[in-house]
Amino acid sequence: MTPQAPAGPLTGKVVAVAGATGPAGRATLRRLAADGATVVAAGTDARRLDAVLDATRAAVRGAAVSGQVIDLLDPQEVHDWADHLEAEHGHVDGVFHLVGGWRGSKSFFETRIDDWDWLQDRVVRTLQHTSLAFQPALVRAEAGRYAMISATAAHKPTAGGAAYAAAKAATEAWTLSMANSFVKETTAADGVPTAAAAILVIKALVTAEMRAEKPDAKFAGFTDTVDLADTLAGLWARPAAELNGQHLWLTAR
Repeated sequence: MTPQAPAGPLTGKVVAVAGATGPAGRATLRRLAADGATVVAAGTDARRLDAVLDATRAAVRGAAVSGQVIDLLDPQEVHDWADHLEAEHGHVDGVFHLVGGWRGSKSFFETRIDDWDWLQDRVVRTLQHTSLAFQPALVRAEAGRYAMISATAAHKPTAGGAAYAAAKAATEAWTLSMANSFVKETTAADGVPTAAAAILVIKALVTAEMRAEKPDAKFAGFTDTVDLADTLAGLWARPAAELNGQHLWLTAR
């Protein structure tokens, strides 16, 4: 007998998660599934993706989760993925871009331009592709939500973190442009927008496993992946007008 999917505040929602195999993705899949959402995870490694899906199903009885290997650097592949999800489910209510990556140097002078090239692809271009591909579906959704993870580095760059800070700043600007598109395209007759794009700002992430490995470490200012997942799952509980174009700080400013 197939376990019944859990009922919760996100029952009926269809959410796509890019970067699902990382720490943030793993926690987010569990939380969304526990809240009743239908979750479609994307990753680049089939084995890692299968492992994350199996772990989610083990943690959440009846979890409505599936996965697809997607090359987020291929814009046509991402557009096809978005079109397929909307055609299959009838709507896509949320897209969470959780693709991470970091490159840096000891000093500004030692900054390597190939680090920027790597970050531009992994951090910037992947977000450009998911936002462009899914924006029309989120406009059509009853309450579309797009969220990405930024970093304090974008607001206070360090000498050795020029490439990373610039990449994160670029993704923030891009997401704010998407937010403006929602104002222009999803405002209802009462003048209230129905879709929102939000930026979650962290210093760094920490998991329960990291704390167990280093029980004496403080992880000052770090955001627990469980707290990050809670914030993402709670985006539908907040009005679009309150969220759209906002920075949600999950660490000290």
